[in-house]
Amino acid sequence: MTAADTAGAKAPSAEPGQAAKPGQAAKTAPGSGRSSLGDVCAVLWPPPATVSLSRGPRVRPARGRERDFIVLPSARRPRLLVPAGRRAGAAAVRRYGEPGSLTAWAGSRALALALAAGGARAGLGGRLRVSADPAAGRADLGTGTIEAYLRSVLGYEVGISTHLGAARANRKPVLQLLTPRGETAGFAKVSVNPLTRDLIRAERAALDTLAAADLRTLRVPRVLHYGQWQDREVLIMTALPVWRRRKALRPGQLTAAMTELAAVGGRSRGPLAASGYLARLRARLEASPAGPDRAALGGALEALAAAGPELSYGAWHGDWTGWNMASTAGGLLVWDWERFARGVPAGFDPLHYRLQTDVVRRRRPPAQAAAACVRDAAGCLAPFGVPAGEARLVAVLYLAELSARYLADRQAEAGARLGRPGTWLIPAIEEAMRQL
Repeated sequence: MTAADTAGAKAPSAEPGQAAKPGQAAKTAPGSGRSSLGDVCAVLWPPPATVSLSRGPRVRPARGRERDFIVLPSARRPRLLVPAGRRAGAAAVRRYGEPGSLTAWAGSRALALALAAGGARAGLGGRLRVSADPAAGRADLGTGTIEAYLRSVLGYEVGISTHLGAARANRKPVLQLLTPRGETAGFAKVSVNPLTRDLIRAERAALDTLAAADLRTLRVPRVLHYGQWQDREVLIMTALPVWRRRKALRPGQLTAAMTELAAVGGRSRGPLAASGYLARLRARLEASPAGPDRAALGGALEALAAAGPELSYGAWHGDWTGWNMASTAGGLLVWDWERFARGVPAGFDPLHYRLQTDVVRRRRPPAQAAAACVRDAAGCLAPFGVPAGEARLVAVLYLAELSARYLADRQAEAGARLGRPGTWLIPAIEEAMRQL
């Protein structure tokens, strides 16, 4: 499990180093490109708790109704919020799932060592202090904080850390749960709006389905708890051991895992025009804002349906990428199942994996990557048994699926970098439609 999402709800702020009024959160530097630390604080520590942020080490140690966090790399550029304790803080940095590069991996390990050696006391990062209502009269953080809720459902005390992600419509707090000894006890997701509520519900249902599937080629988290807190959905899952030594994928390993997943719930074949998949895709498109992108997608779907093709259908992860998985000695670990769905055209997972790798890891221009996704579809999908004559059609439908997701989620309005399908996905669809 990795922590890549953060809260998206807006909240009032206090100046760095000053105590916030009840219900207010600490202010982060404007223009940072990250989600506001204040947004996260407002979700996790609602009134009557208070939050304050400072740029240097705390002079006075935290007392009974207070808890300190370290803001990394600094209060001005918040990217990671970890407990101030040596063990828990070091573990929070060390056990995040996917560092992204050898340089990032080395940097995270060095940071973890610095925290374990007392770097927090030496002034590493900023300081965030959470204080419970002084009138609560309790030697803890009160009953209304996320820590109190987690303690009540888990039966033991946990600390929390969270990564502060880039702007996305679906960002939300994803909390790493840590024991005082620095062990990862699990991960929790907390909703902040209707979209993230629905995604958390979907992930809970997906994990229940997968738990009954007896998968052999991949490992997924298990649900520890699902409930509501402060009118928000909370999903607590087991922690996959992503911190274990990584292994290179064996030849065919990823193909075997994606193929096994596609069979969850059974495979089927039939005409696109009469499929439940096309009906769901049309409904999602209808619910998205009107505009040229929606019109272009709608026209492409009608043309595809009128052509009368038959396709094979199965399940897919919905966001299978190199940063949502880890190959270890303990098996292939795969997380973030909130987009899991059944009855989609066979081949969506390998196409998504290919496109996201091209855009994110290889830094290929997005429009070029989308065009290549269609052009190279036959070779990409051949190991999965998709006939060459169907592969390009499946790729076009995949790009339409991704476009409809971005439009329905209003990713462009949320500031997502690739949130406008008309700038990269739809041109590839239109070009492919001229050649089909």
